[in-house]
Amino acid sequence: MGKSRLEAFSDGVIAIIITIMVLEMKVPHGDDLASLRLIYPVFFSYILSFVYTGIYWNNHHHMLHATQKISGPVLWANLHLLFWLSLIPFATGWMGENHFSEVPTALYGVVLLMAGIAYYILSRSLIRLHGADSPLAKAIGNDIKGKLSVVAYAVAIPLSFVNRWIALAMYVLVAIMWLIPDRRIEKVVEI
Repeated sequence: MGKSRLEAFSDGVIAIIITIMVLEMKVPHGDDLASLRLIYPVFFSYILSFVYTGIYWNNHHHMLHATQKISGPVLWANLHLLFWLSLIPFATGWMGENHFSEVPTALYGVVLLMAGIAYYILSRSLIRLHGADSPLAKAIGNDIKGKLSVVAYAVAIPLSFVNRWIALAMYVLVAIMWLIPDRRIEKVVEI
């Protein structure tokens, strides 16, 4: 089975996710800079989620570039990932509108955790399909970065109830970790 429809569908869903997030931001009432200060939590949560969505889109693109085919289980694993990514606008809006209070910040972490797990499942489904000696398997390797991300989310979720700012900082640090260029796939497959 070819991969072009999966790529096109995933790109479309991710574009819609970004569009929904920006449409959820309400224009402040007022025409001075002080009125912008009131919406900083919404804007910051949007920036963080935009970065996360971009990271998933970028890594998804690279991973699919390193594949030749897909299967039924890969389709379902991809839908599983898209499901969790589609919840990012809701979690983003709730966290921002409530000024990073404990429960919304924890829920944001749950969405990130589940998206990280779903991405791992998708990558393992593709490796299973292409074989342990495939370029994709060699490129992903032990996926230390992916595993560290999931652990950080799992720690940050309960930490949201102790100190939401530390939990939020952990989400930011994971995003920064992924913004550092990851050339694993590019080294194995010409992109």
